[in-house]
Amino acid sequence: MPELVFFSGTMDCGKSTLALQIEHNRSARGLQGLIFTRDDRAGEGKLSSRLGLVTEAIEAAADLDLYAHLVGHLSAGGRADYVIADEAQFLAPAQIDQLARVVDDLGVDVFAFGITTDFRSKLFPGSQRLVELADRVETLQVEALCWCGARATHNARTSGGRMVVEGEQVVVGDVGLSGAETGYEVLCRRHHQRRMTSAAARAAALSPDVLPVDRGEGPVVSGPSAAD
Repeated sequence: MPELVFFSGTMDCGKSTLALQIEHNRSARGLQGLIFTRDDRAGEGKLSSRLGLVTEAIEAAADLDLYAHLVGHLSAGGRADYVIADEAQFLAPAQIDQLARVVDDLGVDVFAFGITTDFRSKLFPGSQRLVELADRVETLQVEALCWCGARATHNARTSGGRMVVEGEQVVVGDVGLSGAETGYEVLCRRHHQRRMTSAAARAAALSPDVLPVDRGEGPVVSGPSAAD
């Protein structure tokens, strides 16, 4: 039976890599599919992985009806044995409903990939709708790690290495950015709650607990001795 499957995880856990692998495996068996994405790091109409792999995709703009697009594709003589939707957290809830309709009305498997929560630990509307509708929700087993070595469970937005807790829900960036650029970092829950990024941790490690005492180089102040 066709399914709507949601593959979820934090950033840097291999979601897009798995999407590309599923596309490769099916196309190698002679199957054909459509790939949708939204706000990929590689630019409009791209599905890319941090490993350097990239393929063409259909940019799922906010006004794109995914079900109608697929029906139009099939009506024009096209073929679609499956659908891949990457960066699915950015899709509108109505677009997730359209993907569910692709499964139920057209009998086509849909594989959706995305992160569940934003930098404030709040559910993305698209991800929430996927959790509500998906036949299966699969948590990716490739664990991203916090700077402390623990399993990363939360996504943090950073600016200049500092964790940002306010702003628009969707701001496109990438992991590993430095300076004043908007970047993202995966953290364990403990360090996300403490707003302790890797840069903040390094700064704290370099800060001495006790200020150094100058011994012998400052002026000597004379005072009365016991013999006086």
